[in-house]
Amino acid sequence: MPILPKVRDPRLITIRRGGSLTDVDHHLLAEWSLKCAEHVLCLFENEVPNDQRPRQAIELGYSWIRGEVPMRDAHNMAFTANAAGRGLIAPAKFAALSAGQAVAVAHVAAHNLGAAAYAIRAALSAGPADRTEALRIRERDWQRERLPDAVRDLVLDDQRLRSPICWNVFDD
Repeated sequence: MPILPKVRDPRLITIRRGGSLTDVDHHLLAEWSLKCAEHVLCLFENEVPNDQRPRQAIELGYSWIRGEVPMRDAHNMAFTANAAGRGLIAPAKFAALSAGQAVAVAHVAAHNLGAAAYAIRAALSAGPADRTEALRIRERDWQRERLPDAVRDLVLDDQRLRSPICWNVFDD
């Protein structure tokens, strides 16, 4: 299931690419996405303690925000983090995918919801089946509490619009 819409939202396209997203807001989206991925990273690391790929992806994402690495490096690292989740149990797989989506925000800002959605899926798949709704809401609300004010309305509106293609994890 795709997590990116067929028609790109110009609010999530940088100004230099014809959209309206400033570099400052792009970095805020990236940082929030990385925090979402970090929050569930332990679910991957507990399963595969010697595999550093998702952690390295998150670290590289922060390096991109600081201007220390080019976007292309962050984009390429997304594939590495995603590959780390192959064949793993759901919580670990989704945590790796969250890290991959988070670092991919450097390339396409709209991946921010992918990072958040996979983090929610990681959290709810790690708990008991009879608590999935409570776990989903808890993780979603944890993420929302950390949204920077400058991009809060944009992200909440995007969550409302894209929740159906993100497994409805953002539903209220």
